Amino acid sequence: MIRSLPSVVATTAAAIAVLLSPTPAAAQRAPGIVDLINVPSVSSPRLSPDGTRVLYVRSDADWEKNRTVGHIWLATVGDGPDLRLTAGENGESSPRWSPDGSLVAFTATRGDDEASQIYVLDTRGGEARRLTDHPTAVSAIAWAPTGDGLFFLASDDMTEEEKERKTAGDDVYAFDENYTQRHLWRASLADGASARVTDGDYSVNEYRLSRDGAMVAYDRGPSPLFDDNDDGEVWVMNADGTEARQITRNAVPEYGAELSPDNQWVVFRADSNADGEFYYNDKVYLASASGEGGDNAAYRPVIRDFPYEVSQAVWGKDASTVLVQANTGVRQELFSVNVASATATQITRGNHSVSLGNYRPALDRIAVTVVGPTEPGDVWLLDGSGGAMARATTVNADVADRFRLPEVEAIQWPGEDGVTVEGLLYYPLDYASDARHPLVVQTHGGPASSDRFRFPSSNNYETVLTSLGYFVLKPNYRGSTGYGDDFLRNMVGNYFDQAHRDVMAGVDHLIAQGLVDGDRMAKMGWSAGGHMTNKIVTYTDRFKAASSGAGAANWVSMYGQSDVRIYRTPWFGTTPWEEGANIDQYWQDSPLREVWKVTTPTLFLVGEEDARVPMPQSVEMFRGLRHNDVPTHLYVAPRQGHGWRELRHRLYKANVELDWFERWVMDREWAWEEAPNDESAAQPVS
Repeated sequence: MIRSLPSVVATTAAAIAVLLSPTPAAAQRAPGIVDLINVPSVSSPRLSPDGTRVLYVRSDADWEKNRTVGHIWLATVGDGPDLRLTAGENGESSPRWSPDGSLVAFTATRGDDEASQIYVLDTRGGEARRLTDHPTAVSAIAWAPTGDGLFFLASDDMTEEEKERKTAGDDVYAFDENYTQRHLWRASLADGASARVTDGDYSVNEYRLSRDGAMVAYDRGPSPLFDDNDDGEVWVMNADGTEARQITRNAVPEYGAELSPDNQWVVFRADSNADGEFYYNDKVYLASASGEGGDNAAYRPVIRDFPYEVSQAVWGKDASTVLVQANTGVRQELFSVNVASATATQITRGNHSVSLGNYRPALDRIAVTVVGPTEPGDVWLLDGSGGAMARATTVNADVADRFRLPEVEAIQWPGEDGVTVEGLLYYPLDYASDARHPLVVQTHGGPASSDRFRFPSSNNYETVLTSLGYFVLKPNYRGSTGYGDDFLRNMVGNYFDQAHRDVMAGVDHLIAQGLVDGDRMAKMGWSAGGHMTNKIVTYTDRFKAASSGAGAANWVSMYGQSDVRIYRTPWFGTTPWEEGANIDQYWQDSPLREVWKVTTPTLFLVGEEDARVPMPQSVEMFRGLRHNDVPTHLYVAPRQGHGWRELRHRLYKANVELDWFERWVMDREWAWEEAPNDESAAQPVS
């Protein structure tokens, strides 16, 4: 088997040499759980109007606060070191350059702020001043091109009567009706006065200003509830809120609408096909900004047969080009799309995931973040036409020098029905070609997503597993994005058709290659990865241990409990609540139906406040295993939703899973890692 050394970017030999320069092995060690939590993350890159500086948010673990805190930093292109611009106790986010580059706006909650507000900082120095005093949290800020104000989104405030009732404890609410609508506002730079731009019984979910500031393209939905996304539509209006006109009329969600540089066209994304049918890989669509054209406003795909999932799309230098961020399976790349010819040119290439931060059309320059197996993330710059990428920040440039990291490669195998399946394979740090090694299979969430080349995380702690001698397999099973619509839509009509078989075919492939010991294997995953774990332990007894995070047990109860249903209806063909409902398929695909078959010692983990896959789903599986005397525990994280955010909860998750795997797979003990400055680590219940 040929194993290619992973690179963050496939640009110039010099760039690769900098990233992967050899370091004596003695100077390196395998990173542990705390090390992974402590690796800074870099996000929200913003290139200055003149292209000489970059703003970004650097987020670091704060163990005293038990959370990650982000601050805004400034990098001068080609001339370090970087400068930290903000230091608020609660952190800052969403940095935005003023049109002339003299000011930086951002959002933060400081002092006596009851909700996040807009702050403005002079780049020449001094303290930031609070611009807004809005009664509800401010988000999605954008400078007016004139530089005299900023647009933002905010939820409507409670009425005075509602506030009085809340204070008095008279706060019974109507479930799924206890929301306020979210609207677009404009704040004056001179005095911070805020003026409403939109009003009505609907929500502005996202928006983008036209380049001349005269118009706004926005997604308008009946409410801010996640499950109402399919009822949202693309609209266009003047920047003062007048002459609003509807662009799309369908039953699929749309995202990221943006007006062309000449304000004649709107580009947007939708997870549909060209006929407006739902549950396909996200594609890029084009529509007239006039709002004319019948029921669907004559919108059309920019590229009809683009095989990948589009996760961002912005106009290029003019109306002839659209820049696209696309999931291509185990990679995420940028493409330049020619609108007239409907052809795409790939402008980044490598074993990495590239995320489009922002694009400066006047410079034809893009700021991106790049992550890969040896790169936790930094800001890079490249031209809109492609070419070599230039590193703009060095926050994590030395990580590969400090830590011993596993080799990672993309592998393929035939599914049970012959369809090619792809995944990522992490090698044990002390891999021996003449021996078989234990295996941990990790399945991604979504399921409309994919595992891509990225740096190891504390959620999956690949570096710890590989240092203990395990292979780690991340299969992009049927239902994953980036492999075409047929691959994604295998779940339509039946969730568990080929997906779990794809996972097991990958396991058998590794065993047949002589790499894996089939008697020493564990299975884990979160969200849809937890659904898969629940299914796998009812499907086979080949795994010695398993851990299911926020996984579904019963699709009938799950449909009613979760905050989202629109993506689940296609899996079963109907809702469970209508005449002739396809209840048999719901139950057929429910892991709980065959929970009596489980013999694998299995952990269950869930956030107490998880709205996406609520806690009762884990309780149902846990109680089924306990009733049948299968070794099991259910761990519940207070205050946590669908993802565990608090640092000690993240550390506990990794510790308790490693303890479980080492016990049942390897028959050895795991020494729990402690949080910094803690005298002793928490221990699991016996």
